[in-house]
Amino acid sequence: MPGSQPVSRPPAAQVAGTAAFSKFMHLMQLVADTPEPMTVAELSKLSGYPRPTVYRTVAALLAERLLAEHPRTGRLTLGPRLIQLASRSWGRSELRLAAVEDLKHLRDVTGETVHLAVPNGPHMVYIEKLESPSAVQMASRIGTSVSMHSTAVGKAYLAMLDDAARQAVLDTLPQPFPCHTPNTVKDLAALGRQLEQVRARGWAVDDEENEAGIYCFGAPLFGEGGVPVAAISVSTLRFRQKDDPQTAYVAPLLEACRAITQRIAGTPALSAADVL
Repeated sequence: MPGSQPVSRPPAAQVAGTAAFSKFMHLMQLVADTPEPMTVAELSKLSGYPRPTVYRTVAALLAERLLAEHPRTGRLTLGPRLIQLASRSWGRSELRLAAVEDLKHLRDVTGETVHLAVPNGPHMVYIEKLESPSAVQMASRIGTSVSMHSTAVGKAYLAMLDDAARQAVLDTLPQPFPCHTPNTVKDLAALGRQLEQVRARGWAVDDEENEAGIYCFGAPLFGEGGVPVAAISVSTLRFRQKDDPQTAYVAPLLEACRAITQRIAGTPALSAADVL
């Protein structure tokens, strides 16, 4: 409503029902993140919750169609209602809509896969993916959460935060860092050195640090006041990487980021970190 003020939100611990809702969300996240569908018993073991609690929670999620159960195996997947809600959220993402034409141009110029990602706690979440026209496709998908420390989008975002904001995010990262490949950065000191380099030159790399065989270039998008709110990456397969990556990938990436930043920085609705 015109002239209305934002609703003041009490701390989560003071909100009635937070504990139950957190269980709902944790179980749905486990179902989403596990490569193969799980039974309720497997979900209980993985979550650490008592089996009766998991059974009751899963029954409620099934009733609301937020989870679905295979009629023969009893294994769980995300339900049609959740997928419908996610699809509507993705389709209405203002940042994605503001960026999509530049992302398409970037994909066409580089011939490689392009991702748009936003921060979510210690992760980055892909809210757009434009696939390379190459016959070899990448396994990432919209909605995937990826580690900050091992991805070009994560390092591009982290490097441009002010010192206090960066430290607040670093404090949420699991220790020791999850090691996705032999190239994954191992500790805070090594990550700090990488971030200083990224801040100095304006773009980041993922040198097979998140997935073997995949090399990525990432750069940030800035909102109002020059605060980083998202990041874009160009991802190529190592074996087909072009000889002059600065010209082939970095320059068009930075140009796309400049164009999108110019578009969103003057629009408060688009230039906040919670653009989703």
